[in-house]
Amino acid sequence: MLVECLVYIGLFALVLGIAYSVFYRGWESEKRFRRNADEIALALKTGEKWRADVRAATGPLRLEQAIGEQILHIPQAKGEVTYVFWQNGIWRNGPGQLEAFLLLGPVQTSEMVADQRGQVSAWRWEVELMSRKYRRMVRPLFTFIAVPASGMKSGAAAPLP
Repeated sequence: MLVECLVYIGLFALVLGIAYSVFYRGWESEKRFRRNADEIALALKTGEKWRADVRAATGPLRLEQAIGEQILHIPQAKGEVTYVFWQNGIWRNGPGQLEAFLLLGPVQTSEMVADQRGQVSAWRWEVELMSRKYRRMVRPLFTFIAVPASGMKSGAAAPLP
């Protein structure tokens, strides 16, 4: 009877150990999923902010290229907004701000380009987040397109959404 009791205790400990291992793996997976979802949501919010700034442009946008950085100048009614890709981050400086602040990071690549589409002068921004070891199979790449209000040529239809 004592041997049977020890066998049952051993089996119970084995089942608890396996259950704890499964629970811990699920918990870690959920934390990685939440972090990934938060990064994607932040990238989408940053892209929407960029699109709103481009749509509010009052003049032609100006792009500067330098080694390891890219600066987009967006003239607006209250001043100039700049987006800078520098040190694996997207930085924004708006009118009335003394310093630029980090909008999105860590970013692997960022490219803002003028994208002529028929009668419309659009801007395209492609941004890729840094890949983590657990998401090697998925490239977190986003593309945002915006049309400045001043980007419409004469006789053009409505701007892109």
